[in-house]
Amino acid sequence: MGLFTPAEARTELARLRPLLDEIVAVRADVVELAAAVNGGGAPTALGGLPEWKAAEARLNEMMTEVQETGAELKGIAPLLIDFPADLDGVPVLLCWLEGDPELGWYHRRDLGFAGRRRLP
Repeated sequence: MGLFTPAEARTELARLRPLLDEIVAVRADVVELAAAVNGGGAPTALGGLPEWKAAEARLNEMMTEVQETGAELKGIAPLLIDFPADLDGVPVLLCWLEGDPELGWYHRRDLGFAGRRRLP
């Protein structure tokens, strides 16, 4: 996949938002079901082993769908999505973290998340 401009990345993020919201919900179900099935948590009305396996499969399917856009899914809890880009000839990743109201950050590829800066 190619590079995103900031505008393209924002458009793609807006398109992905319903899927990202579903990932957050299914992620919580997976954790709750896993705890119940493995005996580390209270019983859950969500079900048991079959429902856990189904939720994990759906979560994996959705994560693949995000990556097929050309975005890079860097974290699941919290969700962290990077969009490969080029700012003034420098390879960067436009960075969205779960809870961010918009795509407003970037970091150089070689610096990672710790090098995050506000988009100009």
